[in-house]
Amino acid sequence: MLAPMEDVTDPAFRLMCKHFGADLVYTEFVSADAIIRGVNNSLRKLQVNDAERPVAVQIYGKDIPSMVEAAKIAEEAHPDILDINYGCPVKRVAGKGGGAGLLRDIPLMLRMTRAIVDAVSLPVTVKTRLGWDCEHKIIVELAEQLQECGISALTIHGRTRSQMYTGEADWTLIGKVKENPRMHIPIIGNGDITTPQRAKECFDTYGVDGVMIGRATFGRPWIFREVKHFLQTGEELGPQLTFGWKLDVLRQQVKDSVERLGEHSGILHIRRHLAATPLFKGIPNFRDTRIAMLRADTVEELFAIFDIVEARYAHLPPSEIYVST
Repeated sequence: MLAPMEDVTDPAFRLMCKHFGADLVYTEFVSADAIIRGVNNSLRKLQVNDAERPVAVQIYGKDIPSMVEAAKIAEEAHPDILDINYGCPVKRVAGKGGGAGLLRDIPLMLRMTRAIVDAVSLPVTVKTRLGWDCEHKIIVELAEQLQECGISALTIHGRTRSQMYTGEADWTLIGKVKENPRMHIPIIGNGDITTPQRAKECFDTYGVDGVMIGRATFGRPWIFREVKHFLQTGEELGPQLTFGWKLDVLRQQVKDSVERLGEHSGILHIRRHLAATPLFKGIPNFRDTRIAMLRADTVEELFAIFDIVEARYAHLPPSEIYVST
C-alpha cells in the first residue's frame, strides 16, 4: 500500500504507484476544517480517479463535529475507503490536537471514531502510532478499542509520536496486535519498509495482512514492482530495472507534475522525490550534480542534467554505477 503523504501522494504519483503494483493508494491527508471551509486546495485533494481504485481518502482534525462533517463531504467524492489520521506527528497537526495528538486523549479519539463510522456508509479505517511516547505504548489495548468502534482495518506505524521519524520502527508491538486472538480486522504495518526483503520479513515475522510503504517511494515508485516480484518468486527483480529505465520513470514523474501544477510549481513539487531517490545514491562526486538538479527551475534545465547523468552511467551495469569514477 502507498502511504498517505502530504505534498507527495497527489493523483499523478498515485497512478504511477498503482501502475507499478500498489494494491491500495491513499490521498494526501486533508484537514477537516479546510474541507468544511471549502478551501480549494484541500477540496482538490479529495478528487480521485477511477484508474487508481481502490483509493482511500484520509482526513484529520481535532474535534468531533468538524470531523463528522468533513467525513460526509469526503464521502461525496466517492473514495473506496475513508481513513482517519491519528498518526501525523508534526507540531502544526499533533500540537493542535489533531493526528497523533489524539493519542493524548484516547476517550476523545474513540468517540470521534465511533461518530465517523456511524456518519458514513464507507468502510472507515484508522492509521495511528504505538503511542505518544516510549512510556505510553498503548497500541495493543487501543487496537481493540478502535475495533470496537467499528473500523474496518487498522494501520500501525511502528514509532511513537515523540520519535517522529527518527530511530528504527519497532514492529514487535505491531506483531502483538496481530497475534491478539480478539482482533479480527486486518492489521497493516508501516515503518521502514525500504526493500523487498524487509517487506517479506515483516509479513513472515509479524503476520500482518498488509504493509504500507511511505518515504521509500520518493523517487522510486517502482518499489512496488520490486516487492511484488520478491514476494512471488523469492528473487530480486534484477537487471530488468536498469539505470536508464529508472531515469525515464523520473522524467515521467517530472512531466506529470508539471502537467498538473504548471512548470514552476511542478518543479518545486518534484524536488522532494529527486532529493530522496536512491537512484543516485553512492555515485562518487555527485554532490554538485545533485545540487544542480535541485536548483533547476525549468524542465529543459532539469532534463539536460538528466541527459548528462544518463550519458555517463546508463551504459554501465547497475553494480558498476556506484564504483565508477
